[in-house]
Amino acid sequence: MLNTHDPMTSEEKKAYLLLKSVIFHYHGLDEDEQKILDQTAEELDAADELKWANSFIAEDYFSAFDRARTYLNGIVSQLDRDRRLYYLDMVWKANNRKGYITEMEATAMLKLAKDWDVESDLITMVRR
Repeated sequence: MLNTHDPMTSEEKKAYLLLKSVIFHYHGLDEDEQKILDQTAEELDAADELKWANSFIAEDYFSAFDRARTYLNGIVSQLDRDRRLYYLDMVWKANNRKGYITEMEATAMLKLAKDWDVESDLITMVRR
């Protein structure tokens, strides 16, 4: 599995924060989700990357997921399988931390997992 101490590039930070943010925005961002995003950006020293992700989503809220999906597929396709799965797993866990995962959020993550060829791995992880 991925060594979580491997440093993230700025592009990976952008992609990870966009992934997390677009999933949280899927049903409308709430205060708890915003706190999780802010905390993640602080932990990663990625305030600029979070601003970028927020601007990306704000450009057109209604098409944000589809645009993010296209963007993420370009970035994530360059990462190894463990890293792709790691990012989805971290977003899944962040959703659990807020106390719930909506069906829409789960479906969005499964679509991305399928795009990234880690769908069965994510399902296995989630079932544990």
